[in-house]
Amino acid sequence: MTTTAISTKQFMSSEQLLEHWQGHRNLTRRVIEAFPEKELFEFSIGGMRPFVKLACELIAIGGPGLKGIVGKNMEAYNEEAFNPQTKADLLKKWDEETETINHYFAQISEERFQETFNLFGQYEFPVYQNILYFIDNEIHHRGQGYVYLRALGMEPPFFWERFSVL
Repeated sequence: MTTTAISTKQFMSSEQLLEHWQGHRNLTRRVIEAFPEKELFEFSIGGMRPFVKLACELIAIGGPGLKGIVGKNMEAYNEEAFNPQTKADLLKKWDEETETINHYFAQISEERFQETFNLFGQYEFPVYQNILYFIDNEIHHRGQGYVYLRALGMEPPFFWERFSVL
């Protein structure tokens, strides 16, 4: 019997993954900024939630999810924990959660990314897959925001400009 050793190289560092995620968060913040105040809270299509509710879901998942991973706490997330009254409230909380994400992400060792974790007591996957879920969910909801902005006759931010604010 012959065995073959396979050498693998790391595709992306944890710092690069965080930078990628924060690029998406920067773009989602720009989508929030693009909404007129009233439509941010009231406009929807086809029974979907207004964009403020989608943004609040993202706020309830990212920072709290990382805090749970670091503390090995599997509490359910709470979308109703934050209820902004203005766009400024939402943007302030968004920025606070960005700092929370940076804080807790830095506490995850390279080895922990491969550990299985039961996120919010619902999703049992390796830590890196939970983080990719956070990013995928954000992209999904930001896409809904793009549709809303287009339906309102507004040009959304270019999706490829994740790191720049023009």
